[in-house]
Amino acid sequence: MIEGKPPMSPTGSVTETNPQDRSIYSEKPALEVFDNPSPNRNYTNSITVEEFTSVCPKTGLPDFGAITIDYVADQTCIELKSLKYYFLSFRNRGIFYEAVVNEILDDLVAACQPRFMEITGEFTARGGISSTITVTHRKEGFEFTP
Repeated sequence: MIEGKPPMSPTGSVTETNPQDRSIYSEKPALEVFDNPSPNRNYTNSITVEEFTSVCPKTGLPDFGAITIDYVADQTCIELKSLKYYFLSFRNRGIFYEAVVNEILDDLVAACQPRFMEITGEFTARGGISSTITVTHRKEGFEFTP
């Protein structure tokens, strides 16, 4: 065991020996933003996270997927390094697909207040079943279709 880190199970998930230590892996870092260089123009920013991982809350087995973020920025854009660390915070969290995609949308909308945002989570098959979850946010009155 690494000093200060909880033991890992064979599946790579944090064992439940001390649930307080789970925050070491799942504390969400702050999402940073920067000023939109073209705030008067509607343009689509598309970000793909190919190696998203979390843990099935029922089995403790790892879940894998790709998360795609499509958004039309308003005054600020999402800074990618902070986004990378944000996604790493899900690595050992037990969370259902539907919950994770909705949580990502809520957190990103709170951080950058986009005109439009759509998050798609495409999760790899387990037991022959794969899932795709899509959630959308649109500022009231915003009509642009990316």
